Amino acid sequence: MSGAASKGPLEGLKVVELAAIGPVPFAAMVLSDLGAEVVRIDRPGETRTDPRDITCRGRAARVGLDLKNADDVALARRIIGKADVLIEGFRPGVLERLGLAPDDLMADNPGLIVTRVTGWGQQGPLSARAGHDLTYIALSGALHAIGPADRPIPPLNLVGDYGGGGMLALVGLLSALFERAKSGRGQVVDAAMTDGSSLLMAFVYGLKAMGQWQDARETNMLDGAAHFYTTYRCRDGRFLAVGPIEPQFHAAFAKVMGVEDFGPDQHDATRWPERRAALQEIFLTRDRDDWVATFEGLDVCVAPVLAMEEVRDHPHNAARGTFAEVDGVVQPAAAPRFGRTPGGIKSGEGNAEAVLSGWGVDAEVAGAFGGQG
Repeated sequence: MSGAASKGPLEGLKVVELAAIGPVPFAAMVLSDLGAEVVRIDRPGETRTDPRDITCRGRAARVGLDLKNADDVALARRIIGKADVLIEGFRPGVLERLGLAPDDLMADNPGLIVTRVTGWGQQGPLSARAGHDLTYIALSGALHAIGPADRPIPPLNLVGDYGGGGMLALVGLLSALFERAKSGRGQVVDAAMTDGSSLLMAFVYGLKAMGQWQDARETNMLDGAAHFYTTYRCRDGRFLAVGPIEPQFHAAFAKVMGVEDFGPDQHDATRWPERRAALQEIFLTRDRDDWVATFEGLDVCVAPVLAMEEVRDHPHNAARGTFAEVDGVVQPAAAPRFGRTPGGIKSGEGNAEAVLSGWGVDAEVAGAFGGQG
């Protein structure tokens, strides 16, 4: 499925993306899916998108510029001068050293939203230090809370790069655009993964403040300690996710499993280890999909843990079109859904000269990219 015919709610929004990794291309991908026209400024010679590189999908055009070359920097500045949003992921100070300082860019283009995505933020003792998702979420408390009792484990790079970085950048730049509609002025958005992953932990910090969360892994209801909120291995080696927290769901689950006596003191944490062990033995007697069939139609909050190869064909995902296939590559479809202005995945890239001419970049500059895209 392709949403190429859909305009999306961000139709008309012009975005410049300075090539980076992680949260920057992810944020640009989401903006493109929602209708924005995204021009990616890449290194010279890197102006073709591999269709398997999913977060780089949907760019209107890609142009190769050497940002250490004064003429190319001048061209980049003129392109950015026509944009609504700039997204970049350099370390603090790099944009300034390249001659693309936000103050100068906003002097050219007063309505520009400069979205700066970093690990540590634009200021602070660690702002210039190297890092990755894992080190950023280590400072927020998120990493400490995830994993078995004996050690924290990396939760992929979803908490820092994509949730704490990319999603925070999207909220920030869209908020700045909303404010610009009133003031007419752009601004800098400082989206730090340490800040974003801390923000994602707000609920857990709230539980801790209320005395409902222990600062130790695998001792809490939501971190795998409870017999009613964890995963279980089945006979075929595949897993089920089990999460009947509410009493009515827990009662229905316990009935199916033949452990109705687990109900009255469901939240007695001292009983959780033995009950997890008992349920694990029961789940090992049947294959995963046999259990799925057993729970079918019941409100018990149980679901199969699907491998990536399985997700597209699950009936719910298939009915909603949660996954799409573009150029032979299965990938997540555009989200969220809109009633009047649906977004969609844009396939292929346009000619850079044509795209930039449409932005109002003069023919001389646009012509420099005539062979690209």
